[in-house]
Amino acid sequence: MTTGTVSGTGPGQLWRAPRALTPIDATVDVPGSKSLTNRFLPLAALASSPVTIRGGLRSRDSDLMIAALRELGVTIDDAGTEWTVNPGPLKGGGHVFTGLAGTVMRFVPPMVLLADAPVTFDGDAEARVRPMGPLLDALRALGATVDDDGRGTLPFTVTPPAQIAASVDVDSSASSQFVTALLMVAPRLPHGLTVRHTGETLPSLPHIDMTCETLRNAGVHVEQPDERTWVVHPGSLELGDVRVEPDLSNAGPFIAAPLVAGGTVRIPGWPAETTQPGALYPEILERMGATCTRDDGVLTVSAPGLAHGGIAGIDADLSPAGEITPTIAALCALAEGPSTITGIGHLRGHETDRLAAIATEVERFGGQCTAHESSLSFHGFPSEGIRPATMESYHDHRMATFAAIVGLAVDGIDIVHVGTTAKTMPDFPDMWKGMLSA
Repeated sequence: MTTGTVSGTGPGQLWRAPRALTPIDATVDVPGSKSLTNRFLPLAALASSPVTIRGGLRSRDSDLMIAALRELGVTIDDAGTEWTVNPGPLKGGGHVFTGLAGTVMRFVPPMVLLADAPVTFDGDAEARVRPMGPLLDALRALGATVDDDGRGTLPFTVTPPAQIAASVDVDSSASSQFVTALLMVAPRLPHGLTVRHTGETLPSLPHIDMTCETLRNAGVHVEQPDERTWVVHPGSLELGDVRVEPDLSNAGPFIAAPLVAGGTVRIPGWPAETTQPGALYPEILERMGATCTRDDGVLTVSAPGLAHGGIAGIDADLSPAGEITPTIAALCALAEGPSTITGIGHLRGHETDRLAAIATEVERFGGQCTAHESSLSFHGFPSEGIRPATMESYHDHRMATFAAIVGLAVDGIDIVHVGTTAKTMPDFPDMWKGMLSA
């Protein structure tokens, strides 16, 4: 049983997050991985033969990626649940709109190295402050001309070079996507590519591992002589037919729900082995009081909920999986004791400054959270209880789901523009209500 009504999902509109009045008992089918979908699409565009993608995530980010690849001359049939990508020579002369999709603004520009003319990139207003400088410098080092008026951000124009270098250094401290972007185009470069990370830290390493595994599965020879260097040999990409795993990070809010409301949530299709950062969820949720089991491909998460045992505070280094931080942060803000999340400084350059946003929203409903340079500290469940609040989404899908988790515990949590979840989960409002009413 739930409370709450939908009053609007668009920009500036409020969506009343439903409160859970009884324990949950639901099975939730999570759509395909955004990270894998938006890797398979550009790799398919670089492949040696047509590629069929099954189970790809239909979202704003994937729609933007498809549109970007079409702007480069790639033919894509994305009708239905099976998409066909027909690779061919890449064409320049167009304008790519990235929206707020980090995968589009980072993965597509290196493909212009293989195009026949310049390509211009721009995106949403919020995208114009996301870091791009290290990747643009890497493209210059490879021989391309990049015109960004010295900003190191969108908008910019990439002009392909006459000759392409065989190695490049890049500081990926701000985003592992810089390394991934270079690795994905590397097999098609005349001499392959050696990529060296030069920064002090390297966040979200599982995402780079995901890229390397995807390349190897396509027949590409990838070596890693040390933890900061990747060597990709030239060769063809043979993807054939690929199936996209469920998005484990998007599953996070649903499997976090039992810790707040009590009960059980099941996620079918949870892989036994994966490079998705969301694979860390079961271990972390168990430390916070849940029971997690995987049987015949179904992950089952059960917990007593706030009313019967509460949520245990946690100290966790989330540097390998920063994207799960907002979900874990929501639980930390409701936990019985203090918590600390470290290794997440790079989240200041995501869709919004997620550290500042989380601290602000926790304070908004009566909790206490301090955002440090690269960590968050929480006091736990508010001593005077959770108060109703209108919570901002910051045009950030994971901040919207953060607020929805809090809304399970109290009436009166309104979310500004919950529709921003369409970035990776277009049906989130209905899926969330469906979980609670199952």
